[in-house]
Amino acid sequence: MIKKLFILILLFTFQLFPQSDDAVKKEIESILKKLPSTTKVALLIVKPLTQDTIFQLNHTRSMIPASNTKLFTTAASLSILGGDFVLSTKILSDDNDLSDSTINGNIYIKGYGNSLFTSSDMDSLVNVIKDMGIKKITGNVIGDDSFFDEIYSRKDWIDDEHANVRLPAISGLVVDRNRRFTYRKRRGRVRRYYHNISNPPLFAAEILKRKLKKAQISVSGKALKGITPDDVKSLAESDITLRHLVKEINKHSDNFLAECLFKTLGAVTSGKQGNSFYSTQAVLGFIEDNGIYSDGTSVVDGSGISRFDQITVGAIVGILEKMYFSLKSYKDFYNSLSIAGIDGTLEKRMHKTKAENNFHGKTGTLNGVSSLSGYLKTPNGEEVIVSMIFEFSRGGTNFHRRIEDKIIEALTDLD
Repeated sequence: MIKKLFILILLFTFQLFPQSDDAVKKEIESILKKLPSTTKVALLIVKPLTQDTIFQLNHTRSMIPASNTKLFTTAASLSILGGDFVLSTKILSDDNDLSDSTINGNIYIKGYGNSLFTSSDMDSLVNVIKDMGIKKITGNVIGDDSFFDEIYSRKDWIDDEHANVRLPAISGLVVDRNRRFTYRKRRGRVRRYYHNISNPPLFAAEILKRKLKKAQISVSGKALKGITPDDVKSLAESDITLRHLVKEINKHSDNFLAECLFKTLGAVTSGKQGNSFYSTQAVLGFIEDNGIYSDGTSVVDGSGISRFDQITVGAIVGILEKMYFSLKSYKDFYNSLSIAGIDGTLEKRMHKTKAENNFHGKTGTLNGVSSLSGYLKTPNGEEVIVSMIFEFSRGGTNFHRRIEDKIIEALTDLD
C-alpha cells in the first residue's frame, strides 16, 4: 500500500512540475524514434530571450517547407509595409466635373492588391456613386489590373512547375477570388459550382457595368480591359489593411491570398509592376538584411505550393526570432497564426493538452511533406520557438502530424 502511494506521489510530482531541458530533449528523441527510417526530418527549438538551443537536428538541411513558406511572405510584408498598410480597389473617372450628374468619359475599376474584394463590396461602391447623383456614363467601363503583370498562373512564372494545386488567376484586380459561380440542380438539390476566370480585369468590368445598370445608372459604352490614365478622379474605394489580410493567410493557410500578397510585396518594394522576380527579391532581401540564415534557401512563390521552395528550419526559426523581437510587427504576426485547439488549421489539433490555446503556429502540408513552426509558452511564461519539417514516403500525413503534436506537447513541460 505504501509502495503504491509513493508511486502515485511520484507521478503527480512529475506532472505538476516542469521538466529540465535535458529531460524534454530525451522525450523528443524518444518521439522521433517512432518515425519510419525513410522519413527525413529537420527540427530546431530555441529560447529566444536566452538564445539557448533546446534541440537541433539537421537544422541546416534544405527541405520542402510547404505552407511554412507563408511565414516568409507575411513576415517580410508586415516588416516592410507595416500592419496599417492599405490594399485597395478603386473606382475612378476621367471626367473631373460631375456637376451635371454625368460622367462624360470612362469609368475605371483598378485593383491595388485587395484580394478579398467581393461583388458585395462592389455593390457598396456603386451605391456611393449613385449617392453622388451620377445618372449616366457616356464612355466605357474599364477594368485595370496593371498593378501586377499579366502572368496569372504560377506554372507560367516557375520553370518546370509540376504542383497539382490549381489556383484562380493571381491578379492586381480581384473580384470574388477571380471565380464565377453557377448554380445547378443535382439529385434534387441546388448546388453551387465555381469556375476560375481567365481575364480578371474584363470580369471585373463586366460585373461593374451590370451593377451600375441595376442601380439605374446608364452606361453607353462597353466593358473592357485597359489602363487607367494618370489624371483621374477617385469616386469610391474599398480597403483592407495588411494585418487583416495576413491573418486570413496564416490562420487558414490560404494559397490564393498568399500569392496575391507575394506580388503586392514585389510591386510596392520595386515601385514597378508586381511580378514574381521583384517579389522573390523582396523576400530574399528581407532575409539578408536581417542576418537570417540563408544557405539552402530558395523561394519561388508566396504560398509554398511549389516543391521548388527549399528552406531550412534554421531560416524559419530566424524569421520567427526576427518577428519576436520586432516592436512594430510582432503583435500582428503572432495574432495571424493558428492557435492549437482553437482556430485555423490547428483547430482540431492538440485538444485537451497543455498546448491547447498556447501554441501559435503555421502548418504546412504537401504530398509527402508536413511542417509545423511557431511559438509556445512554458509553465514559467518563457517563450519557445520551434520549427520542424518532415519529408516522408511511409506513415502518411496524419501520423507525422501526431509526431509534431507530441513534440509540441513535450515542450509545454519545459522548466
